[in-house]
Amino acid sequence: MYIRKTASEDISTVMKIYDEGRKYMRLNGNHEQWAGGFPPQSLIEEDIKNGVSYVVIDKASEEIICVFAFLEGPDITYAKIYDGAWPNDRPYHVIHRIAVSVHRKGVASFVYKECLKKSPVIRIDTHKDNIPMQNSLKKNGFKYCGIIHLLSGDERLAYQKERCYE
Repeated sequence: MYIRKTASEDISTVMKIYDEGRKYMRLNGNHEQWAGGFPPQSLIEEDIKNGVSYVVIDKASEEIICVFAFLEGPDITYAKIYDGAWPNDRPYHVIHRIAVSVHRKGVASFVYKECLKKSPVIRIDTHKDNIPMQNSLKKNGFKYCGIIHLLSGDERLAYQKERCYE
C-alpha cells in the first residue's frame, strides 16, 4: 500500500468508497453518522483543491482502497473538549472522513502509522455508535480524551495518539 494526494479524476471512486462506508455504518448500527450523503462531493473537491485529501492505493492492483483528509491543526471543533481533556497542547494534525473500501483489513492501521510519520500528534473523532471505528482506534493505541462538538452541534468521541520515540 501507498498513499498519494487525491486527484480530481479520483472523485467517482472516492464517492463510491464513501457510499460503501455509509452502508457499512448502517449495517453495524450507526444510523446517524454521515447521514444525508455526507460527505458531499463539493467538500471532497474542496479538500482536493486545498491539498488535504489523500487516497491509499493497493500496490498490486493500483486500486484506490481508502480515502481520508489530513489537516494541520488547530481544528476549531477540537478547541473545547467535554467530559475529559486533551493530554497536551502540542501542535497536531487531524484525520477526518476516513473511509476504507469494504473487505479490506489493516488499511486504517496503515493510515494511522503513515500519518504519525508526518505529525507527532494525531487527533481524530468518531460517532458514539461507530463501534468498528472506536475498536480500530483503541487497537492502534489512540487514547480516548472526551467529547467534542462539530460545527453542526453533533457530539463526537475524541481521540489522540502521539508518535512513540523508541
